[in-house]
Amino acid sequence: MLDRLEVPVIAAPMAGGASTPELVAEVGRAGGLGFLAAGYLTAAALADQVAATSAAAGDRFGVNLFVPGPKSTVDLRAYRERVRAQSPAEPGEPRWDDDDYAAKLELVMALRVPVVSFTFGLPDAHDVARLHAAGTTVVVTVTTPAEARQAAQVGADALCVQGCDAGGHRGTFADDGVSPGGGELFGVLAALRLVRARVDLPLIATGGLVHGADVAAVLAAGAVAAQLGTAFLACPEAGTNPVHRAALADGTRRTALTRAFSGRPARGLVNRFLTENSPAAPAAYPQVHHLTKPVRATGDPELMSLWAGQTYALVRPAPAAEVVARLHTEARQALAAASRRIPPL
Repeated sequence: MLDRLEVPVIAAPMAGGASTPELVAEVGRAGGLGFLAAGYLTAAALADQVAATSAAAGDRFGVNLFVPGPKSTVDLRAYRERVRAQSPAEPGEPRWDDDDYAAKLELVMALRVPVVSFTFGLPDAHDVARLHAAGTTVVVTVTTPAEARQAAQVGADALCVQGCDAGGHRGTFADDGVSPGGGELFGVLAALRLVRARVDLPLIATGGLVHGADVAAVLAAGAVAAQLGTAFLACPEAGTNPVHRAALADGTRRTALTRAFSGRPARGLVNRFLTENSPAAPAAYPQVHHLTKPVRATGDPELMSLWAGQTYALVRPAPAAEVVARLHTEARQALAAASRRIPPL
């Protein structure tokens, strides 16, 4: 699938509603590949989205699954009281769950989804083999060379190499509970080159990519495709919350990594909730996600998780097909310009 893309551009899975069947289908029809985000959906809702996307885009789409991690034993009472004092909404109960992982995994196998990617950890090698038997290409999100080697060992067909400049959640296998980024941080090009030196698998690059020149840069560094999320948030087909759209369009906020909203490192626009709670936020996902959910639902931009990559201010609203076509044209122009600037040996 990845080697058959007419345009080496992938729309990243964005959980929470931004990745819609309409967005994914439009990217696929334009020659790229779009991912549905299974995170936070029920298995039944995911089945509906897969059916809608398949009807519109055929086999040009994928599904992303969150791999459940170990249950944190952190005492969240103090953080819950802290959040309660800052919000007009009552915090939710900080419960652990596995995001209905097993049911969703069985579903994508039964529906023979063309591409399945995993975030937050490794799928079991046996499940990778079962996906292969269903004709599915398996992609694992990694942030370091060590994670890349582990993913290769379980049989991944390709890796999505995520730089720390990416918006939304970091795809780290484990949160060290110390660094806000969940471990050592690499920009997308550094991560891509380091992984490529250690693992012989097709690589997708993601993190802060919004222009065709960014696509050209990661292709030149060894990627087979570029994955972009923030670049598609302003598309009319995306399910981006209107308050989130307005904050992105304003373009004046900086971004930062935080655990404040979910208990897991993620990059978003800096607001009051992020600033006041990042130092105290525990490494406890998804408990913190459930705790802050009612607060984030208030619609107050100072209390919401406004996920965005570092280069978000460069994004301009346009239909998804236009974004894919523009990225393709800009990438070809950038590669041609670079070849003219490099003198022959």
